[in-house]
Amino acid sequence: MNAVQIKRFLVPLVMLLVLLVVGLYLCLFRINEWQQGVVFRFREVSRPQVPPGVHFMIPGINRVEKFESRLLYLDQEPQRYLTLGKKAVIVDYYVKWRIIDTVRFYESTRGDIRNANNLLAQRINRTLRDEFAKRTVQQVVASERTEMLQLTTSKTAGLQNDLGIEVVDVRTKRIDLPKEVSEKVYERMRSERLRVAKEYRAEGAEAAERIRATAERERAVILADAYRDAQIIRGEGDAKATEIYAGAYERDREFFALYRSLSAYQNSFSGGNDILLLGPDSDFFKYFNRRFGE
Repeated sequence: MNAVQIKRFLVPLVMLLVLLVVGLYLCLFRINEWQQGVVFRFREVSRPQVPPGVHFMIPGINRVEKFESRLLYLDQEPQRYLTLGKKAVIVDYYVKWRIIDTVRFYESTRGDIRNANNLLAQRINRTLRDEFAKRTVQQVVASERTEMLQLTTSKTAGLQNDLGIEVVDVRTKRIDLPKEVSEKVYERMRSERLRVAKEYRAEGAEAAERIRATAERERAVILADAYRDAQIIRGEGDAKATEIYAGAYERDREFFALYRSLSAYQNSFSGGNDILLLGPDSDFFKYFNRRFGE
């Protein structure tokens, strides 16, 4: 077999192989682990809920649509709702959901996640609006928030038939009052805190006055007791001194009289210009006119 014959044989073979490869490529499709698929025959569903793996289809007759099997999230801008007391609140929430019926999902949203989110948001907003309207601000912020969100989740069970999706969870990220209301609330809270602070200051001032009065009273009592004790001690000391003087006087009256006179002389002539006008025979100078021992 010459080269021309070989070439004529190989060219059709290569072309056949290429056509087989292209045909296999067009006939095979893959569904990933995080996906689920639907196979259409023209415009009708041929195989719903195609599991992950490699599958076969007929090009030109069959068409494949792939959808997420993982959790999807709806995260909208904060919405404004009215509570039972006609008080407005701003609610920032998010929704976790998944596709459970691919055929229904495709028929209701044409397989577009954005359309599904818009329809889901309308249903959630309507449900939340009804739930907020039944409760006060205190209830939606504190005591009944979890219960309200659980009710909202349960009331979306009909979305399985309407959109082919399941709402797994509804959660609030934040519940705020509108700006104009928040400013009034903060101002009222500030006034209340100032009032409480003034009460505490007044109570503190009253307590301080009471403590000062008690301290002054105790000080006066302590000083009075100290003065009384001092007077008692001084009286006892004077009595003891008098007793000592009396005992000394009884032991030697003449010496005691001399000692008293010398003390009087010392006190009378302690200054440099002291002058006394007394007679020389006065009793004050009797020891000056006598010799010791007389």
